[in-house]
Amino acid sequence: MLRQGPIPAFFHGVAEYLAAALFIAAPFLFGFDSSAATAVSIVVGLGILVITASTAFSTGLAKVIPIGIHVVLDFVAAAIMLAAPFLFGFSDENAPTVFFIVLGVVHVLLTIATRFQEPRTAT
Repeated sequence: MLRQGPIPAFFHGVAEYLAAALFIAAPFLFGFDSSAATAVSIVVGLGILVITASTAFSTGLAKVIPIGIHVVLDFVAAAIMLAAPFLFGFSDENAPTVFFIVLGVVHVLLTIATRFQEPRTAT
């Protein structure tokens, strides 16, 4: 059973679309010097975009990924964001390191705080 937070799933989906766009644009907006940081940022952005568009909630387009799987993928994506600067060797560059860590933490908090299922009504 999914935990129920205060943030509606619709807001979560919209926030993920915005985060995907930000990840794709970040290397150009923030001037990442590392080609690894640029590549990882674009791949993470595309991954978030595909997962969000494929999830079975109101902002999903294809609706093929169940919400429970989406939640697991959110935590995996956040772990990748948090570890990326160290795994891909760009932790010595401040802009992408801070960007990935901040967005990883925000992604975990958003996932924890989201109400993924509508409240059940008594019949």
